[in-house]
Amino acid sequence: MSDPGTAAWHRALKHTPSDGLSADTAQTPGMRRLEAISGRLSGSRKIWMGKNHVAPGMRSADHHHGEAETGIYVVSGHPVFVFLEDGEERRIETEPGDYVYVPPFVPHREENPSSDEEAVVVLARSTQEGIVVNLPSLRAEVPELERMLAELVEDGRPA
Repeated sequence: MSDPGTAAWHRALKHTPSDGLSADTAQTPGMRRLEAISGRLSGSRKIWMGKNHVAPGMRSADHHHGEAETGIYVVSGHPVFVFLEDGEERRIETEPGDYVYVPPFVPHREENPSSDEEAVVVLARSTQEGIVVNLPSLRAEVPELERMLAELVEDGRPA
């Protein structure tokens, strides 16, 4: 029996086997998102993890992940991440082993230009649930992003 003062440090680890991932999470057309670690599945309080599959020749709908910061690790394929910078589409072409950071509220999409290879990435988010806000376009208004950028400028930080 553990000391009550250290009981919180002796909680059980949670294991999600690769065949135990859940598709019961927010989805975006053009991709298949699978949840591995979340508040719902494992009791996490501050992170969400999962993986994403984009079939050959497919592209996701435009979307953002709300307040969540998102880290992406490319497992296989050569996914392309598309977003706007100064009003112009910018494309980040990746390969296995690459990482991509997506700031909160930033509209983006994933594309798989390959005609025969699926793109698979591992996702990590700074929220316990998989927030997904599907958008009609990368140019859709995201008031939360505008507020966040204004606050950064006001604080003297680069936007």
